[in-house]
This record gives sequence, structure tokens and C-alpha cells, in this order.
Amino acid sequence: MIKLYVTRHGETEWNLEKRMQGWKDSPLTQKGVKNALQLGDRLQNIHFNTVYSSPSNRAFQTAQTIVGETTEIRIDDDLREIGMGDWEGQKQEDIQASYPDAFHSFWNTPHLYESSNGETFQQLYERVERFVHKIKQEHQEETVLLVTHTVFIKTLLAYCKGLPISRLWDPPYIYDTSLTVLEWSDEWMVILEADIGHLEEYTVR
Repeated sequence: MIKLYVTRHGETEWNLEKRMQGWKDSPLTQKGVKNALQLGDRLQNIHFNTVYSSPSNRAFQTAQTIVGETTEIRIDDDLREIGMGDWEGQKQEDIQASYPDAFHSFWNTPHLYESSNGETFQQLYERVERFVHKIKQEHQEETVLLVTHTVFIKTLLAYCKGLPISRLWDPPYIYDTSLTVLEWSDEWMVILEADIGHLEEYTVR
């Protein structure tokens, strides 16, 4: 059996500013680092045979915070966020004003979304398929941690559930450092989805 622990990077400055990030980057906030530390505490007794990270620094820093700087972290380009082209670094409200139809499609009809110089959801789906195939080939009977991004995680979940891209944005929401656990034996099983039980802001009243 393969067991995948999947998380999103910690909160970033651009997240707070409502800017689209894609392949561009911005630093983790103090809250983002804190949340990654809390997830690390939650996972401290789990032995990961392999740890993967997106090449984005926000994901790599999150991975280091979770598992420690002495643990080897493998960078894989297939774990990148969806490429957003000219939208990257722009505020969502400005994108919506300049590209109203495409912005609406991105969030409401992802299967119809087109980008002039970024990726489509179908292209990301193909990346997800390629990465999952590699996991099945190289990590039989292993426990693996993936640190990646919102749209990659939503696409991975759609793939594992056999859902069409049109339903990619179905709930739940992928909070920063939320935890998803997937298992592969004869098929993919979703054991835990977007869980945030380790985050104090949601569990302490």
C-alpha cells in the first residue's frame, strides 16, 4: 500500500493581499510558518520514506518547517501550482475587472477555462496523472509527504475520486497546511480530506 500525506504551503504575503501566485512566489507570513510548525507537530511520529515539494520557495520552506532542515526534500516540477501567466502577482479584483469572462470561468467552469499564456486545468490534470504514475512506480509500500498548492491538490482529489474537471472546485476548501491523506492499494482511497484539526485558530475557542 502507498500512503500519501498531502498539504498546501503555509499562508503567504500574496495570499493576504489576494494576489494570484501561480509559478511566481511570495514569502510565508508568520502565521504561515506557525501553521507549518503545528502540522509538523501533528506528523512528528510518522516516518516518511520520501518527502516531495513543489519548486516554489513557499512550498519548500513549508516542507522544511514540517520535517526539519536535515531531511532530504525532493523537488518535482509537476507539483507546481497551475501556471497563470499574466495573472501572476495581480490582485484578484484587478484580474476580474480586466478579464471578467476568463476569471469567472477559472472559478466556476474550470473545464472551459482558457489562458493565453498560462496553463489550462486539463494541462494541470495531465501533470497530476504523470506524478501519480511516478509515485505508483517508485514508491510501492511507502509513506510519502507532498507539499504543494491549492489547485494541484484539488486536481489530485478530482483524479483520485474519478470526478470530471468541471467539479474540481467542489468543497472542501483547501486551507494553508490543511492535511489530506490518500491510500493506494487496488484503487485510490481518500482517508482524510483538507483537515485543519492542528490549527489553533480553528480548534481553540
